[in-house]
Amino acid sequence: MKTALLLGLAALHTGVPFVSEANMAELPRGEVRPLYLTKDSPLTEVAAFFLDLLPVTNAEFAHFVSQHPTWQAGQAPALFVESQYLSHWLGVDGRPRPEQLQQAVTHVSWYAANAYCQAQGKRLPTVSEWEYAAQASELSANGSKEVGYTQRILSWYAKPATAVLPNVGQSPANFWKIQDLHGLVWEWTQDFNTALVTGESRGDSSLDQGLFCGSAAAGSADPSDYAAFMRYGFRSSLKAPYTLGNLGFRCAQDSLEPKSSPELNKSPELQNSPELNKSLGLQKSIKQAKSANEPVSTLAQGGS
Repeated sequence: MKTALLLGLAALHTGVPFVSEANMAELPRGEVRPLYLTKDSPLTEVAAFFLDLLPVTNAEFAHFVSQHPTWQAGQAPALFVESQYLSHWLGVDGRPRPEQLQQAVTHVSWYAANAYCQAQGKRLPTVSEWEYAAQASELSANGSKEVGYTQRILSWYAKPATAVLPNVGQSPANFWKIQDLHGLVWEWTQDFNTALVTGESRGDSSLDQGLFCGSAAAGSADPSDYAAFMRYGFRSSLKAPYTLGNLGFRCAQDSLEPKSSPELNKSPELQNSPELNKSLGLQKSIKQAKSANEPVSTLAQGGS
């Protein structure tokens, strides 16, 4: 209740929409091991933050584009979305069909997902935040040591993608009461394109670069290493305009708890985009992704 009151006061002061705790979980500060490589690999500190309990649905995104026509199918700038953007919406006037409303929205680019979260007074989660939340099992904040937990994640990844997604919220909630982090769709993160680079990238200066190859990851003693490798490998194949049928997102927000980590203060450098500022009043957009014309890798085409 105290946090909710403070958030409300902050919203009045800043003009940022109030975020109800009813649909978000507040995670305390903690640490996550990049790629879950070994027990000796470096830990990345994660500041406290809020994360949506569920992925954004077609219904929620349809409401967003109705309020921001620039992001409607056929209207979004080609620089920011591929031609498949919202191509799965086959209802009246290009809207989702009734049976799609509670399914996770897919066929959305990083730019569109980022614009949606900003319109809610939120942002996309960082890779570290997403991994921190996703390492929780149903019973503990870190389920990596529980029998069968990591194998269940790998089993989810082994399933082929389906044309029809189930509704969100069908999987058991994890320790933080968050659902669908695994087994439904892949999810955009704020800094997806900084996760697998060189020692200049945050938190990876001591990583064993040899483990970025599939054979090394598969040979790891802990099968959770391979599950994490699949996620990071998928993210490294993405470019911001991509609009894949198995890629959705959820939003995050900073906690009022003081940040002690530089992790969240080093988001990718942003630059002004006149086209976006004019249409949505957004203050910033990410640097243009590397060429959007390169083909999606075979990994990026796989299911979650």
